[in-house]
Amino acid sequence: MRPFFKSKQDSSGDSNPNHDKNEQSSEFNMPETALSKYLDVNVQMIKEMTGDSSDIIIRRLDQALGKPVHVAVIYTDGLADEQIINNSILKSLMQIQADADCSLDPPKQVLGWIKHRFLAIGQVTDIDTMKKLFDAILAGNTVILVDGTAKGISASSAGGEQRGVDEPQSQTVIRGPREGFTENLRINTSLIRRKIKNPNLWIVDRTIGRVTQTNVAVMYIHGIASDNVVQEILQRLDRIDIDSVLESGYIEEFIQDATFTPFPTLTNSERPDAIAGAILEGKVAILVDGSPFVLIAPITIFKLFQSSEDYYQKFDIATFLRLMRIIAFVFSMLLPSLYIAITTFHQQMLPTTLLISLAAQREGVPFPAFVEALAMEITFEVLREAGVRMPRAIGSAISIVGALVLGQAAVQAGLVSAAMVIIVAFTAIAGFVAPSVSLSNSARLLRFGFMLLAATLGLFGIIAGLMAMLIHLAGLRSFGIPYLIPLAPFTTSDQKDSLVRVPWWAMLKRPTLISQKNIKRQKSIQKPSPSKDEQEQ
Repeated sequence: MRPFFKSKQDSSGDSNPNHDKNEQSSEFNMPETALSKYLDVNVQMIKEMTGDSSDIIIRRLDQALGKPVHVAVIYTDGLADEQIINNSILKSLMQIQADADCSLDPPKQVLGWIKHRFLAIGQVTDIDTMKKLFDAILAGNTVILVDGTAKGISASSAGGEQRGVDEPQSQTVIRGPREGFTENLRINTSLIRRKIKNPNLWIVDRTIGRVTQTNVAVMYIHGIASDNVVQEILQRLDRIDIDSVLESGYIEEFIQDATFTPFPTLTNSERPDAIAGAILEGKVAILVDGSPFVLIAPITIFKLFQSSEDYYQKFDIATFLRLMRIIAFVFSMLLPSLYIAITTFHQQMLPTTLLISLAAQREGVPFPAFVEALAMEITFEVLREAGVRMPRAIGSAISIVGALVLGQAAVQAGLVSAAMVIIVAFTAIAGFVAPSVSLSNSARLLRFGFMLLAATLGLFGIIAGLMAMLIHLAGLRSFGIPYLIPLAPFTTSDQKDSLVRVPWWAMLKRPTLISQKNIKRQKSIQKPSPSKDEQEQ
């Protein structure tokens, strides 16, 4: 598997190439300073490092355990669940009574008493440095410090206000689950756990971002996913050195195989059922805290035409829809360029009646077909972007009314022909058929290139562009997996779930080049048939 990241060489030769990187990293990284045994020193250091921020809550308590012991409870307002803190932490600490066994040296043993006897929290960990303390409170946990000891404990109390599990907005289906991912990482992993109840579903955590300290989780099924793919993904994640990660798109650009390509080598989804299905095929899911879009790797171009709904309905309908999506993708990419090439260079390909009709429409148009198509395409892209950015209540209405009014006015003014308006409108509609937004964006970008080729070389330019695109696709890899499998290289067993979908009882194996081990889904073909009693009746 080819490496993606290359180390930067220092041009001077006598200076450290990692000096600037290490200096910048140390500016934002939390210090590995050990906690002091004096509570006042720890509290003062916390206030200084946070600028005495108002959301960092420090609650001081005095407990009588043989002799006065000072305790501090520290958490971040808004990230921690105050109900858990009040009922399971503060209430437990205030109910601690003097114990004869702890009268010798309570300050050294009080953390043990709190941790093992009094604290009603499921997950409790020890901390001994300032870095661990800030990692805990900024993750929503609560830290308990005791005067006289140089250690503390972190109690799980993450909560606060967050968006609930709603129906996905970008990937709607008629039949299928209605739940979608949220911005909370643990909620997202739990949604996948509910669908794959298997201990072999492993999660590997990473923290990326010097300033944001964003949690990233890599999920896969041990024994099905390829070990080489998993290790490659983890290595690429470990090489990322950036100050912030605010969305999964940051991670996608860092770990993708090819940068200068219009085609995505990773895809994303906000549907837990789609991610669970991909994991069961041997793929790897990458979840980023703060993003409802989960990355999937590796992928092939044929997977981008597939929807999770394909597996919830009859195989013949699913096959028809897949073929229709592929045809719609070709139309959205090539239809304007075909119109330009035929009307400009190859008029003999049109029937006489149609040619006369098009010539009559273009009689008063002052621009060539390429300029006409380019202006209409840019106009539609502007309307589409305006509809997305405007408030939802009026965005769709403005885009629809704007397209109708501008198209009709342009035709009446003689700036464009009516046929061009039809071509651009059908092209736009075909672009929305693809289940993957990234694939639809690829068609939008390639469309302008094919229009330019058609305006200069006609159909020969379009054919040359298609050949160059196929050569490019044949050379693409997604974490070492060929982008055009199972067609190139051709795999017979994988044809059952590529361009077509056979019935579930006939799909015996997972994609062979992706999982590479434990590829059997079923032991034998279980074709449905009537029982003997029904046949006798």
